Amino acid sequence: MPVAEAKSERIEVRTTPTMKALLQRAATFSHKNVTEFLLEAGIHAAEEALVDRRMFRLDDAQWQAFQDVLDRPVQSKPRLARLLAEKSVLE
Repeated sequence: MPVAEAKSERIEVRTTPTMKALLQRAATFSHKNVTEFLLEAGIHAAEEALVDRRMFRLDDAQWQAFQDVLDRPVQSKPRLARLLAEKSVLE
Protein backbone atom coordinates (compact mmCIF):
# COMPACT_ATOMS: atom_id res chain seq x y z
CA MET A 1 0.00 0.00 0.00
CA PRO A 2 1.49 3.39 -0.98
CA VAL A 3 2.51 5.80 1.73
CA ALA A 4 0.17 8.80 2.00
CA GLU A 5 1.80 11.92 0.64
CA ALA A 6 1.01 15.31 2.13
CA LYS A 7 -0.95 17.55 -0.22
CA SER A 8 1.11 20.67 -0.73
CA GLU A 9 0.39 21.67 -4.33
CA ARG A 10 -2.51 23.73 -5.59
CA ILE A 11 -4.25 23.70 -8.98
CA GLU A 12 -6.46 26.60 -9.96
CA VAL A 13 -9.11 26.27 -12.64
CA ARG A 14 -11.15 28.98 -14.33
CA THR A 15 -14.58 27.99 -15.56
CA THR A 16 -17.94 29.35 -16.57
CA PRO A 17 -20.83 29.44 -14.11
CA THR A 18 -22.57 26.74 -16.15
CA MET A 19 -19.57 24.40 -16.01
CA LYS A 20 -19.13 25.05 -12.30
CA ALA A 21 -22.78 24.22 -11.62
CA LEU A 22 -22.48 21.01 -13.61
CA LEU A 23 -19.35 19.97 -11.69
CA GLN A 24 -21.03 20.80 -8.38
CA ARG A 25 -24.10 18.72 -9.28
CA ALA A 26 -21.95 15.78 -10.39
CA ALA A 27 -19.84 15.99 -7.22
CA THR A 28 -22.93 16.10 -5.02
CA PHE A 29 -24.43 13.14 -6.88
CA SER A 30 -21.16 11.23 -6.29
CA HIS A 31 -21.17 12.14 -2.56
CA LYS A 32 -17.94 14.13 -2.94
CA ASN A 33 -16.92 17.73 -2.82
CA VAL A 34 -15.88 19.40 -6.07
CA THR A 35 -12.16 19.08 -5.29
CA GLU A 36 -12.42 15.35 -4.64
CA PHE A 37 -14.57 14.89 -7.74
CA LEU A 38 -12.18 16.82 -10.01
CA LEU A 39 -9.05 15.15 -8.62
CA GLU A 40 -10.48 11.66 -8.97
CA ALA A 41 -11.72 12.32 -12.51
CA GLY A 42 -8.47 14.08 -13.46
CA ILE A 43 -6.24 11.33 -12.09
CA HIS A 44 -8.32 8.69 -13.87
CA ALA A 45 -8.13 10.63 -17.16
CA ALA A 46 -4.37 11.15 -16.76
CA GLU A 47 -3.78 7.45 -16.12
CA GLU A 48 -5.90 6.51 -19.14
CA ALA A 49 -4.04 9.02 -21.34
CA LEU A 50 -0.67 7.63 -20.27
CA VAL A 51 -1.43 3.90 -20.15
CA ASP A 52 -1.18 3.61 -23.94
CA ARG A 53 2.31 5.03 -23.75
CA ARG A 54 3.46 2.49 -21.18
CA MET A 55 1.64 -0.72 -21.99
CA PHE A 56 -0.48 -2.32 -24.65
CA ARG A 57 -2.43 -5.55 -24.55
CA LEU A 58 -2.60 -8.11 -27.34
CA ASP A 59 -4.50 -11.35 -27.63
CA ASP A 60 -2.56 -14.45 -28.74
CA ALA A 61 -3.10 -13.86 -32.47
CA GLN A 62 -2.10 -10.19 -32.21
CA TRP A 63 0.97 -11.11 -30.16
CA GLN A 64 2.05 -13.64 -32.78
CA ALA A 65 1.55 -11.10 -35.58
CA PHE A 66 3.60 -8.57 -33.58
CA GLN A 67 6.37 -11.14 -33.05
CA ASP A 68 6.34 -12.01 -36.76
CA VAL A 69 6.84 -8.36 -37.70
CA LEU A 70 9.71 -8.01 -35.23
CA ASP A 71 11.35 -11.17 -36.57
CA ARG A 72 11.22 -10.12 -40.24
CA PRO A 73 14.57 -9.48 -41.90
CA VAL A 74 15.63 -5.86 -42.04
CA GLN A 75 14.70 -4.19 -45.32
CA SER A 76 16.57 -1.37 -46.97
CA LYS A 77 14.58 1.86 -46.96
CA PRO A 78 16.51 4.31 -49.18
CA ARG A 79 13.95 7.14 -48.93
CA LEU A 80 14.00 6.92 -45.13
CA ALA A 81 17.81 6.84 -45.12
CA ARG A 82 17.88 9.96 -47.34
CA LEU A 83 15.39 11.74 -45.09
CA LEU A 84 17.36 10.95 -41.95
CA ALA A 85 20.59 12.07 -43.60
CA GLU A 86 19.17 15.53 -44.39
CA LYS A 87 19.66 18.43 -42.03
CA SER A 88 16.56 19.11 -39.94
CA VAL A 89 14.58 22.31 -40.47
CA LEU A 90 15.06 22.85 -36.74
CA GLU A 91 18.85 22.88 -37.05
